[in-house]
Amino acid sequence: MTLLIQRLIDGVQSGVLYGSIALALVLVYRATGLLNFATGEIAMFCTFIIWELAGGGLGVPIVVAIIGGMIFGFGFGAGLERFVIRPFETADHLRQSMVTMGLFLGINALAGWLFTLDVQRLESPFPDGRWHLGGVSISYHKLGSIVLLILVAAGLRLLFAKTRIGLAMTGAAMNPTSAQLLGVNPSRMLAFGWGLSAALGALVGAMVAPDLFLSTNMMQTLLLYGMAAAVLGGMDSYVGALVGGVALGVIQALAGGYISFIGTQLQLAVAFAAIIIVLLVKPEGLFGKRQVERV
Repeated sequence: MTLLIQRLIDGVQSGVLYGSIALALVLVYRATGLLNFATGEIAMFCTFIIWELAGGGLGVPIVVAIIGGMIFGFGFGAGLERFVIRPFETADHLRQSMVTMGLFLGINALAGWLFTLDVQRLESPFPDGRWHLGGVSISYHKLGSIVLLILVAAGLRLLFAKTRIGLAMTGAAMNPTSAQLLGVNPSRMLAFGWGLSAALGALVGAMVAPDLFLSTNMMQTLLLYGMAAAVLGGMDSYVGALVGGVALGVIQALAGGYISFIGTQLQLAVAFAAIIIVLLVKPEGLFGKRQVERV
């Protein structure tokens, strides 16, 4: 039983990270209908900014550096939407997706050129050590990451459900023309969505880097899991993104721990098999809404 609880905790910790990246994907998808393949690389670039602030010679406290990285991320994401994505706003989604693929390659190369291609270490904002309860233990970093990212997800849920700017973003995404007639600037809302997604990515990167080490390729596998979590939970659901991520992490942990021939190599395959089964039954995802169009 102790081993089961330990694996569940490890799965939840991984799943919250997957769900947070999925949430960043959903933020852009809800605003534009676009799957942003550069989400992980934007997060990685912002994490390098945090590293420069905290460990690159400036000596800024890590918490302040993370806040600075998130502020930079918001401006970086909004700038990308304004100067790279917006010129293609009348193009079809395939062309727009190819633009984000170009951003993926460009940001990765830019990070290597500006910072370093070597693996670096980023300090955790949480204390060293582990929390023990019976035979189960979890590092303070993992525990803090879980609590922090869940609180952020809850805050975003309240933002979009209870605030004027959140409702304006939702309206601009669903019906830009009607939103504009009500005084909402759809272009500004799109830029805000991209900025919010990048700021969230910076926070996720700061939680991932102390465990994985900081490198230009650190977010690529995590992006695949994030996409899977978003599809599993529903591409238009903020709650579904987090729930899908946690479900994915738990499936991984249990499959790798209890199915002997799977190990760590086939964990991703098992997770994707579970997603295929769910989508065969509910194509819109666990929390997604079925799209109904009048013919």
